[in-house]
Amino acid sequence: MFINEMTIPAAGNDDVLALLRSEREKSVSVREWKHRLVGYGYSVKNTDHGDVLAKFGSQEEICEIPVELLH
Repeated sequence: MFINEMTIPAAGNDDVLALLRSEREKSVSVREWKHRLVGYGYSVKNTDHGDVLAKFGSQEEICEIPVELLH
């Protein structure tokens, strides 16, 4: 299986979403939160189907970001 074809199992997405929520609670702004995510190797990618979490270097999409975290 190629890396691009790999998907993160549902449990993995739950862990990632928990990290996103935790880091958002620690941040005073969305900008700071995005900066904190880079430290974990992630970035927020704007797409035509919404904002998604992506790997920082490859921009491989991991999961959709809940809208409430973006405000």
